[in-house]
Amino acid sequence: MSRFSELAAAHPIVATLVTIAACLVTTFLVIQEIFAPVGKRRPPPGKTWKFPPGPRGIPIFGSLLALKDARDDPEHKMQNDLASYGEMTTVHLGSKTWVFLNTKRVVLEIIAKRGSLTNGRSPMPIASGIVSRNHRSLLLPPSGWTEKRRVMHSLLSGSALKQYGAWQELESTQMLAEYLFQPARWYRHHYRYANSVVHRIALGERLTKTGQELADLQDVVTLFVGSVGRSLVDWFPLLDRLPRALQPWRKHWERLGDWNEEVYRSWWIPTREKIVNGTAPPSWVRDVLLHPETKFTGDDREAMYVGLQLVEAGSDTTREALNIFAMAALCHPDKYRTARGEVDRICGGDNPRLPGLDDMERMPYVCAMIKELLRWRPIFPLVPEHELTADMEFEGYHFPAGVGFVINEIPVCNECEDPEDFEPERWLDGHETDAAHGLWQFGGGRRICVGYRLAFRGLFINVARLVFCYDYKAAGPYDSKRLNHHRTDEPFPVTVTPRSEEHVRLMMEEGARLDVLEDARNQL
Repeated sequence: MSRFSELAAAHPIVATLVTIAACLVTTFLVIQEIFAPVGKRRPPPGKTWKFPPGPRGIPIFGSLLALKDARDDPEHKMQNDLASYGEMTTVHLGSKTWVFLNTKRVVLEIIAKRGSLTNGRSPMPIASGIVSRNHRSLLLPPSGWTEKRRVMHSLLSGSALKQYGAWQELESTQMLAEYLFQPARWYRHHYRYANSVVHRIALGERLTKTGQELADLQDVVTLFVGSVGRSLVDWFPLLDRLPRALQPWRKHWERLGDWNEEVYRSWWIPTREKIVNGTAPPSWVRDVLLHPETKFTGDDREAMYVGLQLVEAGSDTTREALNIFAMAALCHPDKYRTARGEVDRICGGDNPRLPGLDDMERMPYVCAMIKELLRWRPIFPLVPEHELTADMEFEGYHFPAGVGFVINEIPVCNECEDPEDFEPERWLDGHETDAAHGLWQFGGGRRICVGYRLAFRGLFINVARLVFCYDYKAAGPYDSKRLNHHRTDEPFPVTVTPRSEEHVRLMMEEGARLDVLEDARNQL
């Protein structure tokens, strides 16, 4: 008889506890092996992996709990702590391994110069699969992203930017009038402007949606962004292979995906029907996406997601950037006055006029202010990871395919003197109008935001005009680090007033010339 058998016979309760403990340990070890992150899996024969240092995390989950807490931390403690490990930091998150890039140098080397290897995305069964029906190109791997990127590439052309510029100026004129008619809703005017411009570019018509329809689309964006990484399934994609009966979480996310698609369809179907019957005005959807010569290989549902993804992405980021502009006006009135002085020199004088997009090259300080807005309070503290599509060596490190590289935007944006100071002067380097030069808020490499030039021009026309025509003053206590982008009511207290009667006259005359005053009043 073995010693364990003797023990079991003499002490049956102890033996039972030992057996249970052994089973639990074995189960734990099996689970740990199944869900081991890329960076901790055994390399194939002849291969050796070497990673930068980073936090150890806890078994199985790694640093997931710390990342969860970081999502709503205005101080960005986790992101700053990771930068203390060096230029790169390895973090295990569930069964994924991310390498955080903490300096501009390594971002340039890995994301930009090695973009052919770092253009992948890791599987996200919830945010990309269920919520987005595997159709949002932002989260798709190259196999599902390349075709959608091909049809969106026309948005980067100079001719497109010129054509769309007239629409940006018109919608900006309406926004100035909306500010005048109801200044308390300044934050809603930002969203209306941004959505209307991209709606016209993508779908061909000026925005005629109700306030509820606009709110629904904004909620689609907010809830989609909130779904990214919110479920453990996105960090442990193997869970998606369980039988449906063992996936109780699916119902919640499927309801969100159904509602998302319902909102999309309410915007898409009227546009598609007009294209089919020949009554649609010029638009990107009519003239590029659904045009026979484009030969888009996706079906109608995929086309809908491509078109509406363009609308939602172009709406929300511009809204948030303009909110940051309002916060900067409160916190740094001296910089605001400097920008106003530049606009006054060009558009003031005996024959004052509103700034236009043709003034962009002559207003480097305003352009520098926009870049500083995005650096000072980055909209995206973390951008989606760039997954390696093949093994890669870099400066003594050996990374396997499947590792994700993430731009750690907080330390990258703070890689300058006095980072908490708002200093547009730091961007006066001859590249003021290039939104991607030295700034990574639009991503980088092959997956850089396809509309970043269009977005920058839209920010220019509005920042230049608002600086020229309006004054901002705090209407209550505020925290400059709490932008409250997720809110649909006023994100922080602001009083907006027109600069002078002369500027009111300019705005009203331009609004009448472009016939947008009635539309502006109807937004009340």
